[in-house]
Amino acid sequence: MKKILFIIALILFAFICYFIAVPKLNEGKTNNLTEKLDDSKKEDEIQMTFANMSLDEKIAQMIIVDFQNQNITENELNLLRELKPGGIILFSENFTTYDETLNLIKNIKATSDIPMFISIDEEGGRVSRLSNLQDVEMASIPPMLEIGQTNDKDVAYEIGMIIGQRLNVFGINMDFAPILDIYSNPQNTVIGDRSFGNDSTKVSSMALQVAKGLNDQNIISVYKHFPGHGDTTADSHYELPVVNKSIEELENLELIPFQKAIDNGAEVIMVAHLAMPNITIDNTPSSLSKEIITDLLKNKMGYQNLVITDSLKMKAITDNYTERDIYKLAINAGVDILLMPKDPLNAIVLIKEMVENGEISEDKINEAVMKILRLKALKVKNNYDSYLNKEYLNLPEYQEVLNNID
Repeated sequence: MKKILFIIALILFAFICYFIAVPKLNEGKTNNLTEKLDDSKKEDEIQMTFANMSLDEKIAQMIIVDFQNQNITENELNLLRELKPGGIILFSENFTTYDETLNLIKNIKATSDIPMFISIDEEGGRVSRLSNLQDVEMASIPPMLEIGQTNDKDVAYEIGMIIGQRLNVFGINMDFAPILDIYSNPQNTVIGDRSFGNDSTKVSSMALQVAKGLNDQNIISVYKHFPGHGDTTADSHYELPVVNKSIEELENLELIPFQKAIDNGAEVIMVAHLAMPNITIDNTPSSLSKEIITDLLKNKMGYQNLVITDSLKMKAITDNYTERDIYKLAINAGVDILLMPKDPLNAIVLIKEMVENGEISEDKINEAVMKILRLKALKVKNNYDSYLNKEYLNLPEYQEVLNNID
């Protein structure tokens, strides 16, 4: 009798376990299916958007423009409506008062049906566009060299979070930060205290934490300046820096932080205007070099996401190449986004001509645009019209974090 009761108890226990477990298993399957359906729906929307785009509109998505003045005129807004660029970069001149700046950005966003990358160089230290705001006092973020000297990953993360929250006040969704350059040359004033330090491990760990802080605020981090601007003295704003290092030397120092960023899911990497003659055989800038972008960054290091140039208005390239050659070389090298071409409308005309005559493959345009649309669907679209309150420019908690930096 005891044996029978024991068997009955086992059967009842098995039934109870079954009815508890099955719903949970089904719930997991449902959630996974929902996620897949959501992803599938997003992909369908992306494919539909892409299918309805003209070649001009596709090329425009590969361009980030700038208007370095306080108030964008109606003519400039009309230009944006005509151009439909992939994004805009904001400079100090674009920041006046809180209300005027917010209104400016909302007007810019209203010019395009496809969400734009609203981008900025907000690194902290001497590279801070937000500090130009006239009617808001904000606690200053120290240079990244000081952040690196704390050796505190939590501080680095909180710095990224502070920057991200401040950017969210204005609906800015892309930050050209953090810097992965290693401050290996003390004569380098271009990078200098913008770097986290002269050690690849420190630069990697601190930069990734800043990026995580930005990412947790839904800001797209753009890692720069590939393949490494730390061991230079020339400023690419005015001339072409030359780095006479072998690939082995780069792999032992400069490339380490970039590889770490790639391994941690980097979404955008900026390529610098600097020559690496021991890799390219000549003085072709990295931003225009297939050997640097496709062979090294993409094929050897395994990076498959977006590649953007540094500003195309810098003398390092404008003094040595025509507009036409810049666009042709950059896109054929593997660039997806052209930052600040001299004349955006003319850039579209020139690139379209080169696609039509076979100098640039249309497949390269299509591949770049699909990556852009996917990143926008993932990181831009859902929060495009969301803005944090003005108070997030200078919360009391920020000062508590900054007080921990000696």
